[in-house]
Amino acid sequence: MARGSSHRLLLLLLRYLVVALGYHKAYGLSAPKDHQVVTAIEYQEVILACKTPKKTISSRLEWKKLGRSVSFVYYQQALQGDFKDRAEMIDFSIRIKNVTRSDAGKYRCEVSAPSEQGQNLEEDTVTLEVLVAPAVPSCEVPTSALSGTVVELRCQDKEGIPAPEYTWFKDGNRLLGNPKLGSQSSNSSYTMNTKSGTLQFNTVSKLDSGEYFCEARNSVGYSRCPGKRMQVDDLNISGIIAAVVVVALVISVCGLGVCYAQRKGYFSKETSFQKGSSSSKAPTLSENDFKHTKSFII
Repeated sequence: MARGSSHRLLLLLLRYLVVALGYHKAYGLSAPKDHQVVTAIEYQEVILACKTPKKTISSRLEWKKLGRSVSFVYYQQALQGDFKDRAEMIDFSIRIKNVTRSDAGKYRCEVSAPSEQGQNLEEDTVTLEVLVAPAVPSCEVPTSALSGTVVELRCQDKEGIPAPEYTWFKDGNRLLGNPKLGSQSSNSSYTMNTKSGTLQFNTVSKLDSGEYFCEARNSVGYSRCPGKRMQVDDLNISGIIAAVVVVALVISVCGLGVCYAQRKGYFSKETSFQKGSSSSKAPTLSENDFKHTKSFII
């Protein structure tokens, strides 16, 4: 009896497992496939493939773009949004004819079909990466500078994906990352950052005068800004000394003039005149007061 009960219990457990597996297959998701990463160049075409079983008449397909909010790309057998005019369906896959940077992101295809156990649902996820060539970078080049000072040239591009690297050119010749390696730039002292796009002269000299432009380049393409001339001039020491001497002479002449006026008594005469005018007004006031006082006594 014990053996018979054990055998029945084992059969019940096996039957339960079969039912549970069938239920999972009917209403659960299939095991996730390998995650796909597709790379495309902007304004070219790309195919987002959905690796699912062969399409049948009863299959239902949906494509969604994932993110902060989920949006439909293909729903009820029709492309949605702006994909209507620039995409087409190839079985379960989507062919985007003119991909843009705004299309980058994560997509998911979902295929559901009836089966013997119920409704079977399978899904696949694709990440689309869109590469963008750099636009014309903005370059900041000073038109003039004084020798011996620190001068920085800037170059920046905000469009390129991936982020571009920068190279500076002087008079059409590429500047090396290490100025000591080039004979043409042996007299220059600069630091070039290919990541940030800055070209800094630690002590600029007249030899650094010339036309400069910058190039932004990534794996897709490159772009350059128009050339701008920078003129480096030496500090005019003789002119500065002459200006200082002239200012000193003017101050000295003014000082001598003030001393001469004081010796001649121009300032003292003016003071005595002011005292005399104030004293001449005083008797008039006193005489009036005196008349009023005399009449009061009479």
